[in-house]
Amino acid sequence: MSHDPSHWDAEIRPKYGKIDLTLAGHTHGMQFGVELPHFKWSPIQYIYKQWAGLYKEGSQYLYVNRGYGFLGYPGRVGILPEITVLEFV
Repeated sequence: MSHDPSHWDAEIRPKYGKIDLTLAGHTHGMQFGVELPHFKWSPIQYIYKQWAGLYKEGSQYLYVNRGYGFLGYPGRVGILPEITVLEFV
């Protein structure tokens, strides 16, 4: 687990190749954006390369949770709150 998803590219991938899955949050999707089945956009993508959902590089995965709460503005527009349930089989 890493609070900030940018830690994945900066530390995890280059130094810890045996870590298969990293879980992160921090961005909250900036609490504003558009999410459609084949399109997602938020102004946070100009700050964070990985900002919501599942990402894969080689054999490593990063999942960025959109968060449940808020930072600053007490609401969300287009970025729904999220609680992630992971099931390992």
